[in-house]
Amino acid sequence: MKLLLKLAIILAILAGIGYFAYRPIAAYLKARNKVHFRFAEVDEGDIISVVNSTGDVQPVLRVDVGSFVSGPIIELHVDFNSEVKKGELMAKVDPRLYKSAVARERASLATRQAEIKRVEALLRQANNEEERANQLREKHPDFISDTELDQIVANKESLEAQLDVAHASVDQAKASLENAETNLAYTDITSPVDGLVIDRKIDPGQTLAAQFQTPQLFVVAPNMREKMYVYASVDEADIGLIREAQERNAVVEFTVDAYPDDLFKGKIAQVRLNPTSTQNVVTYPVVVEASNPDLKLLPGMTANISFQVERRDEILKVPNAALRFFPKREQVRPEDHKLLEGGAMDEEKADEKEDELENRSAAEKAEAKRKRNKRHVWVVDGELLKALEIVTGISDSQFTELISGELKKGMKLVTGTTKNPNGM
Repeated sequence: MKLLLKLAIILAILAGIGYFAYRPIAAYLKARNKVHFRFAEVDEGDIISVVNSTGDVQPVLRVDVGSFVSGPIIELHVDFNSEVKKGELMAKVDPRLYKSAVARERASLATRQAEIKRVEALLRQANNEEERANQLREKHPDFISDTELDQIVANKESLEAQLDVAHASVDQAKASLENAETNLAYTDITSPVDGLVIDRKIDPGQTLAAQFQTPQLFVVAPNMREKMYVYASVDEADIGLIREAQERNAVVEFTVDAYPDDLFKGKIAQVRLNPTSTQNVVTYPVVVEASNPDLKLLPGMTANISFQVERRDEILKVPNAALRFFPKREQVRPEDHKLLEGGAMDEEKADEKEDELENRSAAEKAEAKRKRNKRHVWVVDGELLKALEIVTGISDSQFTELISGELKKGMKLVTGTTKNPNGM
C-alpha cells in the first residue's frame, strides 16, 4: 500500500513538471525550427539589357602580297609585325634572269630599228630607179620596156611593204622590252598599302614558282591602329534586337582574354544577311567595329561581347532573386494558395521544359510569352507570405524593370528561406 502511494506521488510530481515545462519547451522547439526568410529590397536606378555573344577579332582588311615572277628569294627586308609603308621594298627575287631578258629584248629592238634603216635605204634607191626609168622613157619610149618598168615599180612597192613590216617589228620589240622590264621590276616585292605584316610565308633562299598561280608571300593588314572588326554569331531570336540597337547606334562592350581588366567599346557596323544553320540553330554574323589605338586587339583574339539592346534610366527595379523565389504551400496565406496550384505561377517557372511548348499553337505560344511579363513577388504578412502581382520589363544580371505593381523603393521582397534568424 505504501509502495503504491509512493508511485502515485512520483507520477503526480512528474506530471506537474511536464505540465509546467511543456509550453516553454514547445515554444523553444518552435522557435528553433522556425523558417526565416531572406530579403532583397526594391531599388531605383538604371537597367541595361544585353545580348551576349562571342566572336573573333580580325583586321578590317587583309591584303595578300604575292609574286608574278619565279626565282629564289635573295633578300628579305620585313618580318612578322613589321610596319610597312606603301611602295616599301619587302623582299627581292633573284633578278639575273630578268636582267638578261631585258638585255636580249633591247638588242632585239636595236636590230629591228636597224632593219628599218636598211629598208628605208633600199626604198630610196628603188624610188630613184623608178624616177630615172620614167625620165628615160619620156626621152626614148623604146629604151625601157613595159616589163622592166613593172619590175621597178613592183620592187619599190615590195620595199614599202617591208618598211611597214619593219616598223611593226619595232613596235613588237618595244612591247617585248617593256614586258621584260616589267618582269624585272616585279623582282622587287613591295607593299601595296600602309600597314602591319601579320603573316610571312617565305624565307630567304626559298624558290618561288609562279607559273601556274601567284604564290602568297606576305599578308599585310592596313589601318589596324584605326579600327578592327569583331565577328560575332548571334542567335536568330536576338537578331531583331541587334538590328534595333544598330539603328540607335548603341554601344557594344567586349573584353578579350589577353586584357581581362580592359573594357573595349565599339559599335555595330553590319548585320549580315547570310545565316548559318548548325543542328537546327540559326545564327547571323554581326560585325562590330572598334578602335585600336594601342594595338591591343590582335588578329584571332576571342572577344566576349555584350550588345546593349535596351536601356532604362532611373526606374524602379526588382531583384531577380525575388522573381525566382517559389514558396511552399504551408508558407503562404490561404488566399494565395491558388497561385501555387498550376495557375499563374506555372507561367513564371524559369525551368519550363521546351517539350511542353511543342504542342501549343502559335497563338498560345505568343500568349504564354506575354503572360511571362506578369509575375508575382512575395512579402511577409504576419507569419505567412503574401503575393503581389507585378508586370516586368527588361532585365540585366541582377535586376528586372518594374513596369507596374504595388511596390515602392526600399520594400523588402522575399528571396529565399533559412533557419538562421540572421538570414544566413
